[in-house]
Amino acid sequence: MIQNDIERILVSEEEIAARCVELAHALETHYKDEKEPVLIVGLLRGSVPFMAELMKRFSFPCEIDFMSVSSYSGSKSTGDVKINKDMDVSCENRPVLIVEDIVDTGRTLKAVKHLFFHRGAKDVKIVSLLDKPDRRVVDIEADYVGFTIPNEFVVGYGLDYDQKYRNLPYIGVLKREIYE
Repeated sequence: MIQNDIERILVSEEEIAARCVELAHALETHYKDEKEPVLIVGLLRGSVPFMAELMKRFSFPCEIDFMSVSSYSGSKSTGDVKINKDMDVSCENRPVLIVEDIVDTGRTLKAVKHLFFHRGAKDVKIVSLLDKPDRRVVDIEADYVGFTIPNEFVVGYGLDYDQKYRNLPYIGVLKREIYE
């Protein structure tokens, strides 16, 4: 059972659901006067549960797409950001909302945000379920954050270690012996 690998629950399923309602309300306020459908771009794979929970509360017109972007090899950030899967639609002259599972070093998000502006996006906002500011190595912040967390190895609700634990309905701290 993968639950046995969790040291403790950091953010419960109920806390995530409640915070998604609050974030959706803030995003509704931001996009209320937008004429164009907002392009919501989930960064695969970790953002999927958060994106699904969040966007089902939106009443503004939106379109979704996905990108797979990485600066990690295993559990280590390499500093080299690469696009593994690009979007299928154009972001030119459109508002873009990037949905991320966690802002860690910030390298990936900074590169993706720059890329959207380079491709002609009208506006680019970032919403992230988690923010881990102690690990930041580049100057970038999410516009909307679910939870700010300490520098611990977390999994669940889309976040993984070696492609496991994404299906946990909460954010948990992984036992050190699992990843060391």
